[in-house]
Amino acid sequence: MSESGQGSSGPFGGFGRGFGGGGGPGGRGKFFDDLAGVAGGAFSVLAGARAEIEAMVQAQMEALTTRLNLVKREELDATLEVARRAREENEALSTRLSALEARLNAMAAAPTPAPSSAPSSNPAFASTPAGPAATAYEAGSNLGDTKGATEGL
Repeated sequence: MSESGQGSSGPFGGFGRGFGGGGGPGGRGKFFDDLAGVAGGAFSVLAGARAEIEAMVQAQMEALTTRLNLVKREELDATLEVARRAREENEALSTRLSALEARLNAMAAAPTPAPSSAPSSNPAFASTPAGPAATAYEAGSNLGDTKGATEGL
């Protein structure tokens, strides 16, 4: 008899050592080692099959997207960003246009000086063919000053 108290055949024939009854240095039997190897191989096969299935589904979804003329999320996000920027620019330009129109209306409502029919003794008035309106600008009048028109906008 062996040390375990059973014969070489044991109650299950020659399977006593294969089920963990003694065999390996760690106490595990050859059966469990083989089972772990088979299970590991099966898992790697399943992982490979999963990757192939995912690739096929991805390809089918892209073909469907193309066939139905759908857009990808990245393209939609980029288009929405362009639209947002255009809307912001439109609002800024609208605000600027309103300010310029208000300024133009204020300038139109302001009384204009009446042109004098007598020639002036001022040499600046005499040398310009456009008359008093042009000379007022040359003299530094703020009627023609456009510097501040766009500073705040």
